[in-house]
Amino acid sequence: MADTSCFVTGGSGFIGGRLIERLVADGRPVRALARSDSSAAKVEALGAEAVRGDLEDRASLAAGAAGCATAFHLAAHLGEWGAWEEFERGNVEGTRNALAACRDAGVRRFVHCGTEAALMAGEPLVHVDETAPLRPDSRAPYPATKARAELAVREANRDGFETVVVRPRFVWGRGDTTLLPELVKMVEAGRFAWVGGGRNVTDTAHVDNVVEGLVLGAERGTAGEAYFVTDGEPVVFREFVTEMLRTQGVEPPDRSLPGWIAAPLGRVCELAWKLPLPGEPPMTRFRSWLLTQECTIDITKARGELGYEPVVTRAQGLAELATA
Repeated sequence: MADTSCFVTGGSGFIGGRLIERLVADGRPVRALARSDSSAAKVEALGAEAVRGDLEDRASLAAGAAGCATAFHLAAHLGEWGAWEEFERGNVEGTRNALAACRDAGVRRFVHCGTEAALMAGEPLVHVDETAPLRPDSRAPYPATKARAELAVREANRDGFETVVVRPRFVWGRGDTTLLPELVKMVEAGRFAWVGGGRNVTDTAHVDNVVEGLVLGAERGTAGEAYFVTDGEPVVFREFVTEMLRTQGVEPPDRSLPGWIAAPLGRVCELAWKLPLPGEPPMTRFRSWLLTQECTIDITKARGELGYEPVVTRAQGLAELATA
C-alpha cells in the first residue's frame, strides 16, 4: 500500500486548515508545522499531529517531514506593506529551508502554494496562463518574493524529489480571517471606497477549489510544472465584493475614487511611510494593482492535466458565508 502521509506548513492558516480537513477526511495521516501553542491546538483540532517549529528551523521542518510522502508548503509572509527583509525571510528563505528539509527527509513530492501575484509588476493580467513570466523584479515585496520562492521550488525539482506549484487567485470562503473581515471593518468605519468604480474584472478561487487543486497537484501534477486554479469564470470585482459583504449584513457605499490616482498615491504613501509613519499606508503600489487592474486567468492546463474542475460554485460559497 502506497504511503499517503503528508506534512503541511501553514496548516493553521485559512487554506492550510481547510487542506488538513480534506486530507484527514481522505484518510491520510497529517503532520503540521506549528510555531505557537495556539497554532498547535488549531491543527490538532483539525486532526493533524502538530510539530513545533518554524520556517527558519530546518531541524523542525525535517522532523515534521520525516516519513511523509508528500509535503504541502503553504506558509508565507502575506501583506501589501512591510519590510522587504520580512518578506524575503518568510517567502524566499523559508521556502528554501522547507525544500532542503523535505528533500533530506525523503519526501517524494513537494507541492507549493503559489499565487498569481508572482506575475504582478504593474500591468494588468489579461487571460494569462502558465507561460506568462514570473516577476521577481516587481517593485512590490509580496509579488517579488513569491516569484523568487516559486523559482526556487521549480529549480529544486529532480528525480526522487518532485516539485509542483499550484497558483490560486483571490482566495475566499468560510473561515477567511483576513480579506472579508477587513472589508467589513472598512465599511463600518466609513473608510471604504471603490477605486475606479470597482469595475475591473477578476478571477477568484473558493478555498475548497484551491484545496482541490492542491490535492490534484500532488496526485497528478507533472513534476516541475505550475498550475493555475480558479472558480472557472471571472467576475466584476465590485459585484463580487458587494455580494460577499451582503452575506455579512453589510451594504457597501457608492463612494468612489478616480482610478488614475491609485498608483501615484501608492508610490507617495510608500515613500512617506518609510520615514516611518505609524501603521500601514492607506494605499500601496500592490494594493493599487489589486483594486484597479484586470486579473483574468486561463485554467485550461489544470483542467487538461489534473482533471481539475471547481467543486464549489460561487453561489454555493456565498450561501455558506451567509450561514457561517
